[in-house]
Amino acid sequence: MKTLEVIDLGLMPYQQAWDLQKAVQKRLIDEKIARRTDHSAKIELAAKDDLSAKAVPSAEIELTAKDDPSAKMDSSAETDLTAKTDRSAKRSNDVLLFVEHPHVYTLGKSGDGSHLLAAAGDLNRIGATYVKIDRGGDITYHGPGQVVGYPIIDLDRHYTDIHRYLRELEEVMIRVCADYGFSAGRIDGLTGVWIGDAKICAFGVKCSRWVTMHGFAFNANTALDYFGHIVPCGITGKKVTSLQQLLGRTVDAAEVKKRITGHFETVFGVNTVGIDHLPEWG
Repeated sequence: MKTLEVIDLGLMPYQQAWDLQKAVQKRLIDEKIARRTDHSAKIELAAKDDLSAKAVPSAEIELTAKDDPSAKMDSSAETDLTAKTDRSAKRSNDVLLFVEHPHVYTLGKSGDGSHLLAAAGDLNRIGATYVKIDRGGDITYHGPGQVVGYPIIDLDRHYTDIHRYLRELEEVMIRVCADYGFSAGRIDGLTGVWIGDAKICAFGVKCSRWVTMHGFAFNANTALDYFGHIVPCGITGKKVTSLQQLLGRTVDAAEVKKRITGHFETVFGVNTVGIDHLPEWG
């Protein structure tokens, strides 16, 4: 079974978490390219060896290798080959990063900047920042009390279908809502998870060489008044809600993350492993 490493970053500035995502995504992409390059090289070498074996008797090949010093590999070439083999053999696990951000509005590359309703002075007053990013989707809000998740997943290990990936992310959150007694669902044509006509979870992803980044923002104990400064996800006439608002009490964020992780295992067919330290991804 595929393994998903789960790391809780705690409260972290948006840019710092973005850089971490990029580092993990680059590692998975680099390893994938190395494996494919190594596989192609092995096929090419096998083809050459096959031609040589047909042209020269095997006994003569063995004699040449033993007797000709020039046929021996020098140490630097051997070291280089070992390093390339190590890189091509490496296969890091997929990662799910949990994080909370200080107040920030983020606008996807296809979003409309006019959907930020607050002026620069208003942002300073409410202690929020504004960042344009390279994910899909329009404008959204992140802040304390919101459970943000960034799955960095190599979809080549699952399926190469970004629409299915989004639907399965939604399914995870629909099941989390059901755990708390709420019937959540989808609205045709609108990405997200909704309870009635109020969105409880927003999504925005980017995929490069079938390795994902960015992800979901689930409103657990989110300060919903911050959504009043934007047109959330560019959708008018819809409300935003949170578990805290629906339940009339503060929810345990650790419990929410545990439920999300459990449903990830079922929906994506993975084994999750909690990591209590930040690996070196550079």
